[in-house]
Amino acid sequence: MTGSYGRGLLHLAAAVDQVGVFDAERYVELVRLAESGGLDFVTLDGRFGWAESDPVTVLARVALATRRIGLVPLVTAPPGAAVHLDRVSGGRAGWWSGQPEPGPAGAFPVRVADATEEAARRPAARYADVALVRAASSAQAALVRDELRSQAQEFGRDPEALRVLVSLMVDLGDGERAAEPGHGGGGPRQTVQGPLYRGGPVDLAELIASWHGEGATDGFHLVPAEPRRDLERLVNGTVALLQHRSLFRTFYPGSTLREHLGLARSMANKGKGLFI
Repeated sequence: MTGSYGRGLLHLAAAVDQVGVFDAERYVELVRLAESGGLDFVTLDGRFGWAESDPVTVLARVALATRRIGLVPLVTAPPGAAVHLDRVSGGRAGWWSGQPEPGPAGAFPVRVADATEEAARRPAARYADVALVRAASSAQAALVRDELRSQAQEFGRDPEALRVLVSLMVDLGDGERAAEPGHGGGGPRQTVQGPLYRGGPVDLAELIASWHGEGATDGFHLVPAEPRRDLERLVNGTVALLQHRSLFRTFYPGSTLREHLGLARSMANKGKGLFI
């Protein structure tokens, strides 16, 4: 199966959520690890007991200790908070909204939306720069990706300006082993929390390369089951293998999240050399 809009560069992102951890320095360590692998961006979820603005505050502190990687707080926040994070990080911020509505795509820091549910897809297709989709198979991912891009075209957008990433929980604790049904070489298994991949870093690299090569997705947003362990195995195992096969970048070609994603610069900043 091949998505009707073809295959572009592979994009990878990771969650750095740590339940019960509120020390910014603990997040700096994980984000630096993700940055060492060249990931497009990291996310920090606002649903783990944070006050509404805390993930933004933590990532603003993380921004001072990192140089390239994008920073996306998964919390509905006023545009001003995203603008502040974008300024602090030098254009590396993302803005989360379940149903972005505040102007045209490209007018603000990168907009990230969950487009898994049918009702969220048209708003995401109209306004988002990055759409996250929980999918348990490449066929399912491809259908949603094509739907989102077709809708984006209906709204007068260039469908190539929308990045659709599969959001997938990963448990790399067992290492390489014979795949159980629905895991490893058998692909993700659907759980109450969403699609879960359980296996080793090599098999995960094969899954990523396969789904992306088929045109089913523009990349993956990977959510580690055990943050420190799985992120380390993801970067040093999965990402390293993809880099060795020339399927993923070995360095950042630019300094902003829009550049990592291959998106146009913010409309409000064209020709100004500024980030809002």
